[in-house]
Amino acid sequence: MRVFKFGGASVKNADAVRNVGTVLQELGGEEVLVIVSAMGKTTNSLELLAKAFYEGDANKHAIYKEVKKFHDEIINGLLISSASHTYDDIENLFIELECELENTPFEDFDQVYDQIVSYGEIFSSRILSAYLNESGIKNRWMDAQNFISTDNTYREGKVDWDITSSLISKKLKPIVKKQMVVTQGFIGRNKNNFTVTLGREGSDYTAAIFAYGLDAESVTIWKDVAGVMNADPKKFPEAEKIDFISYPRAIEMAYYGATVIHPKTIQPLQSKHIPLYVKSFLNPKAEGTVVGVSTDKDIQIPIYIVKGNQLLMSVSTNDFSFIVEDNLSKIFEAFAKFHVKINLMQNSAISFSICVENEAPKVEKLLQHLSQEYAIETYPNVDLFTITNFKNEDINTLLNGREILIERKVKNTLQLVIQ
Repeated sequence: MRVFKFGGASVKNADAVRNVGTVLQELGGEEVLVIVSAMGKTTNSLELLAKAFYEGDANKHAIYKEVKKFHDEIINGLLISSASHTYDDIENLFIELECELENTPFEDFDQVYDQIVSYGEIFSSRILSAYLNESGIKNRWMDAQNFISTDNTYREGKVDWDITSSLISKKLKPIVKKQMVVTQGFIGRNKNNFTVTLGREGSDYTAAIFAYGLDAESVTIWKDVAGVMNADPKKFPEAEKIDFISYPRAIEMAYYGATVIHPKTIQPLQSKHIPLYVKSFLNPKAEGTVVGVSTDKDIQIPIYIVKGNQLLMSVSTNDFSFIVEDNLSKIFEAFAKFHVKINLMQNSAISFSICVENEAPKVEKLLQHLSQEYAIETYPNVDLFTITNFKNEDINTLLNGREILIERKVKNTLQLVIQ
């Protein structure tokens, strides 16, 4: 039993969806669970729609129409039998979303976000499932929310592993044994029957959750790159593919910001020794990258990870007294309250420096809260570089004359906050 996950780039248009069909025809076979993300940049569009709906912006109708037009064009270029119930089912989904926009939004924007943005995965999985059935690749569409149970933390749902594992093992596993199943990434459901998303780019994590519950033999994440690279090829033209990564190293890379694997993906797989393959849907028979049990083949080459759109903040007491345990406790409590993730931190006698994603309005609320008790200095639009297996001669080339605001070394890993 295997789990295949296809990201948004793999279903960005009708031709891309057809290619997914080819991959499944050649490499799928029996006992496969297919997880699909929203098509192309749909999530970005639905985020704009959620914001417009929440703020009462009349532009919500124009955004909705663009989202529907995008999917209609894919459907018209893909599905043959316009008289089938498939068209009605998908059309009804859009009607549901349109009706949602006429309701009064919840007070909590994060809850609104999850109810709106989650439609992207529902649309894409319905369309993919319909196309595969028309193409002779028989499958059953299922709602991931019937299996993934979460708490009420909207946009960052925490999985109830006992309930989720039991549902997947008892309800889903017998079905996957009989036929291919197509479902969604990114989404679950809380005990109040509301949709909860698992975090941006959370479809990889969904694949790991299902693999854990199914006791799958492997997970394959299909990307538009050859595998996991030692750097972003768009920023580092000489980037190399990594053939093998151990579970701990993959967790470390994801934590530092490597975008090819979602940070939460590895741990469920590691606990059951389920290998993860990262492969190209453009060249599906190529080797790709394997993430698995540690061997002497683990990474030896330097790895460069760049996180842009960062905000560096320096927190100090108003009376210039030392930053001690009581202060740190209050600061961390504030970060937890406003759900702001820390990417790097460094403490000195009288200040505490933290590098975070520059995400409004969460960061704005955090800064407003902290400034009631502390002096805050901010440095917006900085970059966070993380280099493992680094060589000193590489650093000067990397800096290219830019100023280092923070430098932190731990064993063979160097982190730089650069302005």
